[in-house]
Amino acid sequence: MNMDRNTAILITFCLYLLGMLAIGGYFYFKTKNLEDYILGGRKLGKWVTSISAQASDMSGWLLMGLPGLAYLSGVSNAGWTAIGLAVGTYLNWKIVAKKLRIYTEKCDNAITLSSYFDKRFNDEKKILSIISALFILIFFIFYVASSFVSGGKLLNNVFHIDYEVAVLIGASIIIIYTFLGGFLAVCWTDLIQGILMFVAIVALPVFMMITHQEAISFDLDILNSAKESIASTGYTSLFSLEGLAGSGATIGMAIISVISAVAWGIGYFGQPHILTRFMAISDPEEIGRSRIIAMGWVIISLVGAIFIGMLGRSLTNGQVIGDPENVFIEMVVNYTPTFLCGILLSAILAAVMSTADSQLLVTASAVSEDFYRGLLRKNASEKELVWVSRGTIMIVAVIAYFIAMDPANESVLALVEYAWAGFGATFGPVVIMSLFYRQTTRLAAICGMVTGGLTTIIWQQLGEWFPNISLFSIYEIVPGFVFAILVIVTVSAFDHKGREEMLAKMKEIEA
Repeated sequence: MNMDRNTAILITFCLYLLGMLAIGGYFYFKTKNLEDYILGGRKLGKWVTSISAQASDMSGWLLMGLPGLAYLSGVSNAGWTAIGLAVGTYLNWKIVAKKLRIYTEKCDNAITLSSYFDKRFNDEKKILSIISALFILIFFIFYVASSFVSGGKLLNNVFHIDYEVAVLIGASIIIIYTFLGGFLAVCWTDLIQGILMFVAIVALPVFMMITHQEAISFDLDILNSAKESIASTGYTSLFSLEGLAGSGATIGMAIISVISAVAWGIGYFGQPHILTRFMAISDPEEIGRSRIIAMGWVIISLVGAIFIGMLGRSLTNGQVIGDPENVFIEMVVNYTPTFLCGILLSAILAAVMSTADSQLLVTASAVSEDFYRGLLRKNASEKELVWVSRGTIMIVAVIAYFIAMDPANESVLALVEYAWAGFGATFGPVVIMSLFYRQTTRLAAICGMVTGGLTTIIWQQLGEWFPNISLFSIYEIVPGFVFAILVIVTVSAFDHKGREEMLAKMKEIEA
């Protein structure tokens, strides 16, 4: 890109980032206590709840990881992943959101997922808090690192800034406004960022198909010339063996690939940064309307991301070149005018920031509420706890930065995939059972949480150690989630005393 184009894009970036920092500064003066900082005082409306939940959910992988997957494998892998995510989103809003909002308020106004577990299962020793906070720290560090990698790739590719410096710049902005404004700043910036992401993912392919006549002819010529080579690999089919599991794939390998892709959907039940949005909505009755907004955003965004990846592949005449996760950036830089280029590229920053800020805040809440106040200083003041949260944000961000610097971790999708599985298998079964299986005991919840988290970590390692064993190639969230559910049901069945205690607790909550 020429200097004038770079300058225009840089100005757009700066204006966007200044706007985000201004929101953080505004809510700095609105934050009075820890509940304000962590949960916004449960004052969110339906639009902020729905859009911020989905924006924090999708992260940089929506504009980089998923288009990159579609670029490589076509509709198959990316399509099944999108189907799983869409179904998971709907079920999370339909069966979890309202009940979790009501239960967390009735459980002594729990403001974090960890404190909800403690109060729901009468865990006076706070074992659940400690375990959940530890897993939050482990998996969110990788999730935040994925956002830093996305931001680093963006700035590196657009401005040719050194990758390490690019990651540092993006991380600094995220840290500053999360540090200042807390939950309300995160949610309101996520609303803006979610709208920007949606506009970008719809506008780019539409613009490329309807803009200048000469460009249309050029694009269609390439699409036609690439048609045979793409179709021959099953690129446009959901059921392509090669697209699902690579060259020489068997039906068994393809089935494992489909199960792994669709299993992304069950991860929603355990994502703390999404579940906190449900906990924060002002009126539980608004959740139905929020669900409609969220589903519209998700379905259109997922379809747009896949289409962008496939369109990018067609523009290279069916050949794979460079880093597939940069396909959105390459299309924007090479095929859009300057005025639109800066806006669309800012959408990647929006995607990165909308997730990283939420994750940093949830991690901070786990440390301040569950570790610091729960174990170290039970009488800590609200102001003290807010500053502990802010200090945690700094520490976690620094660790995530160094993980993002490792060349082995420079795949956005791989980092997100690991963290997503970790949260889905660790917390999802406990959340579901806490809401719908009245006999779930404290011991069962502890055993289920540990089983899900450790299975995720161990299974991922087994897949690396034994790459030729097909069973270990299945996405680790599947065995983690299934084993955790089985453990919770089994332990609850034998824990007679705990079961009676929980039945009494549920009568109290449901009264």
